[in-house]
Amino acid sequence: MNTILITGGTGFLGRHLGRSLLAENRVVLAARNNAQNAVAAQLTGCEVIPLDVTNIESVRDVLNEVVPDIVIHAAATKYVDLSEKYPMECLDVNVVGSQNVVRVCLEKGVTTLIGMSTDKSAPPVANTYGLTKALMERVFCAMNGKSSTKIACVRHGNIAWSTGSFLPIWKKMHEESGVIGSTGPDMTRYLSTVDEAVALVATAIENIDELQGSVVSREMKAVKIRNMLETWIKLKGGRWQQIEGRPGERPDEYLMGQPELVYTRKADFDGALHYVTRFDKPVEEPLMEMRCSADAEHLSEDEMKTIIENPPTEEIL
Repeated sequence: MNTILITGGTGFLGRHLGRSLLAENRVVLAARNNAQNAVAAQLTGCEVIPLDVTNIESVRDVLNEVVPDIVIHAAATKYVDLSEKYPMECLDVNVVGSQNVVRVCLEKGVTTLIGMSTDKSAPPVANTYGLTKALMERVFCAMNGKSSTKIACVRHGNIAWSTGSFLPIWKKMHEESGVIGSTGPDMTRYLSTVDEAVALVATAIENIDELQGSVVSREMKAVKIRNMLETWIKLKGGRWQQIEGRPGERPDEYLMGQPELVYTRKADFDGALHYVTRFDKPVEEPLMEMRCSADAEHLSEDEMKTIIENPPTEEIL
């Protein structure tokens, strides 16, 4: 049995990871909001501990207390618009906080460290949040090999029904007024279920010997926001309208950008297509084209309906 520490463990993905991994591991969720820590403990059955990744002594105290074999670094400030307005906070948490985590993991001899990243980190980066996550990826991958700690990152797309994402926002708007406001109906976004996101993390952990020093992502379907809006209205009624956009948004997202192609290879894990990017050396059979949400296979209407009609239960939203 491994001891797994999840930073940012009270968040949507952290809680689901905790519940998924708890059957075969000791799992400790760590975050700086003690009210949310208490809620997460009740909902998941995991242990919880206070942690502020921006304070390296807090990180050190927690690793001394927990003594984890595996650290999943999910702590982040992730709101694109707030990161544009408050870039210092974004840098403190996503860059300095990530430095603190990797430094202490190496210092304490943690076996495996997995960093949570985002498709917004792929070039061309359009916002402060994406830049900070791109830096995290580079730091984590560069620090692999400097000690016995094996380090990799996973690059997620949008996770359906995650806190602050468009589906729970739409749900709240629809319940309050019957009108959904959309900042970008013609945008496209990669969209995965939380189970698929959890599976990607499990893949990175289980294959860390092969994936160390790399960023791994999983082939995902995408959605045009307008199509998801129209499917929602068909199911639930009401209407949608376009509203003012948020700073830092880009029309489409990328799993791999042009500068990354030479460093990226395809890989099969559990029958699913994955992409593995290692920034320090070109691969023998690189990707030839960028992976962009505008060109990806899009969710069918039935698939969109399934996602809309099956949010996670209220107790873990």
